[in-house]
Amino acid sequence: MRVFRIAIPAQDLARSREFYERILGVAADDTVPTRLYFHCGDVIIAVIDWQNEPLGPFHPTPENLYLATDELDAVHVRAAAAGARDLGRIELRGWGERSFYCADPSGNLLCFVDDTTLFVGRGAAWT
Repeated sequence: MRVFRIAIPAQDLARSREFYERILGVAADDTVPTRLYFHCGDVIIAVIDWQNEPLGPFHPTPENLYLATDELDAVHVRAAAAGARDLGRIELRGWGERSFYCADPSGNLLCFVDDTTLFVGRGAAWT
């Protein structure tokens, strides 16, 4: 079994498109008019237009969506340029990851992690 798609809500699909295209560095797949698909390796981030496809009251994701990258510093610059909300600094976390946190235009929580420092559970010095 594997994860192949993660859906996140958007209040303004056009603004979300601009944000995610800029920060992820990939073009949106807009095959479905009320959704944008961003192909990130084997996983698709599906941004859902909550104005046209509401699945209940709007709530941003309650937890961070973690994305690994081999260009963390460049992604941080792109996040700032894209207008990421609550943009934090790149820091080395206590569990060994080098990362930064931010939110998208709809308030969905994101964390970008340096590929070379991913914490995946077992094997960490403090586990």
